[in-house]
Amino acid sequence: MTKNKITKINYMGEASWVLGVVLVALGVCLCKKADLGVSMIAAPAFIIYEAVATLWSGFSVGMVEYIIQGILLILLCLTVRRFNVRYILCFVVAIIYGYVLDFWLFVLSPEPFTAVYVRWIMFFIGDVITATGVAFFFRTYMPLQIYELFVAEVADKYRLPINKTKFFYDLGSFVLSAILAFTLFGDAKSFQWNNILTTSYHSIGLGTVITSFINAPIISASGKLMDKVFNYQPVFRKFSAFLMKK
Repeated sequence: MTKNKITKINYMGEASWVLGVVLVALGVCLCKKADLGVSMIAAPAFIIYEAVATLWSGFSVGMVEYIIQGILLILLCLTVRRFNVRYILCFVVAIIYGYVLDFWLFVLSPEPFTAVYVRWIMFFIGDVITATGVAFFFRTYMPLQIYELFVAEVADKYRLPINKTKFFYDLGSFVLSAILAFTLFGDAKSFQWNNILTTSYHSIGLGTVITSFINAPIISASGKLMDKVFNYQPVFRKFSAFLMKK
């Protein structure tokens, strides 16, 4: 007897990108609502927003996101000393992501979950959703956000191991988040280690550290599961060929 093979869903090249944007934004918002600390990549945007929101009512986390990514794009061009049309497309992705992030923040409301056990449950659910979204991103030919682009282009330009490049980029993001949190609000003395299990300090906390350890394994596991279900051929082949050109 032969085992029944799973019929895969085809032509997910573009749909994977859409799912990546939607799921990453949703997962980040759930982690924020858990109030245990968002990822080190997402933290700077939330910290800056918190500092500026009282001064500018029309400001949003999504706006901070694409402003930060725009600055990062300029730094990328200066670092690798080249420019590619894909870079602009990645900035467009950052803008789209910013709007989707604001949408989920509006739908979920800003108030954190109340019970501590609910916070931890939703934090891990948010991490899994975010990692699944990243796994979808890794399987599409469509432009990624500038965070991922920066790591990939710097590693390629200077022939560095991409894993080590990613590690130091994440470490730099964590240091930046800590500096922003401790300097923008003037309340460093209010940080209490004994509250680390129940709340975050301006969007960074124990959840931020945990995410840095569990994110990669979850991305890998969810990616393997997705590969059993989906094929990632593009629907728009000419557009795919254009974007794949160096």
